Amino acid sequence: MNIKLESLFLILAGIVILVEALWIVKTEKRLKKFFLGKKAKDLEDTISTLEEDISKLKNAKEKTEKELTVVNQKLKKSIRGVETIRFNPFTDQGSNQSFAIGMLNEEGDGVVISSLYSRDRMSVFAKPVKNGKSEYELTKEEKDILEKAKV
Repeated sequence: MNIKLESLFLILAGIVILVEALWIVKTEKRLKKFFLGKKAKDLEDTISTLEEDISKLKNAKEKTEKELTVVNQKLKKSIRGVETIRFNPFTDQGSNQSFAIGMLNEEGDGVVISSLYSRDRMSVFAKPVKNGKSEYELTKEEKDILEKAKV
């Protein structure tokens, strides 16, 4: 019985040694593939280059974010809503030759330009708009056009 136990022990030890040998060979192959044509100095250079690239990307990202903030601020100030209406203010003469144009930015600031046309003259008016309202009295058409021009 002693011999069977020793034989079993030797077989198990042999299997463990065989598994470890296979694992070592496999690991060696992987390391050789990883370091194929590379020296430790080359790997350090590669890592340094990657660190520099990451640093450059971070700087570029920060610069782009700052520029995007500036663009967004400018965009809020740009004209975003434009509407035009033609109308006839004088029912007894002419046709829809008069007009009103409303131009507003995202914050509701802008201008209303209107024209009143009659047979003997034409008048043009420009009224500044702040927060969707004008300090000058607006006609019904000008009020309507401001509502339509809101973003």
